[in-house]
Amino acid sequence: MVKLPNCPKCNSEYTYEDRDLLVCPECAHEWTLESENEDNEEERIVKDAHGNVLNNGDTVILIKDLKVKGSVQDLKKGTKVKNIYLADGDHNIDCKIDGFGAMELKSEFVKKA
Repeated sequence: MVKLPNCPKCNSEYTYEDRDLLVCPECAHEWTLESENEDNEEERIVKDAHGNVLNNGDTVILIKDLKVKGSVQDLKKGTKVKNIYLADGDHNIDCKIDGFGAMELKSEFVKKA
């Protein structure tokens, strides 16, 4: 018997085949083996303004004053941001900044500390 991979969403071991798809009965997620292989090969590489590779948990420093929508204050150049999380999309850094809360930043406006 062929061992099917666990569900990539909920890690359930009870996956089954339905024609060309793999299906998870616990979370109803459907995927193909080809898409699973592509996801594993495709690794996100995020670089700062100076070309240094960023990783989850890194500390970065802002290199430019940034205006924040809905706030009277701006984020000032030199602000240190600890424990970043890399995300998909245009703003590829999720973080918490003291005094501002949760923020999304673009990697082109930071440098690795």
